[in-house]
Amino acid sequence: MTTAAKSVYYFGLYLYATGCALLLIPNKFLGLFLLPETNEVWIRVAGILVICIGYYYHRTGAGNIKEMLRLTVHARCFVFLAFLALVVLKYDAIPLAGFGIVDLLGALWTWAALKKEK
Repeated sequence: MTTAAKSVYYFGLYLYATGCALLLIPNKFLGLFLLPETNEVWIRVAGILVICIGYYYHRTGAGNIKEMLRLTVHARCFVFLAFLALVVLKYDAIPLAGFGIVDLLGALWTWAALKKEK
């Protein structure tokens, strides 16, 4: 596996863990980030979707699918910017900034690895 592929592969594992936490123990997970508890089904729906996205990342990395590796950089940068916007617009989303930073760091790792591979 190339370095870029590894960065996306490992990011997929991170997404699996995050998705499973949202699905199985949402309030404990939210509490770690000082987010309010919820009894709405949507947090579990979000967990299912995060697991599915994690699957795409994990398999993309394992298969070293170059075009998808590049596209993950765009998507993760967007997540960072979107979460940052939520914080700036004062949607009480400051803990989301941490998740956005993880996305940005992962994107930068993949981007740098892809650039080095050229």
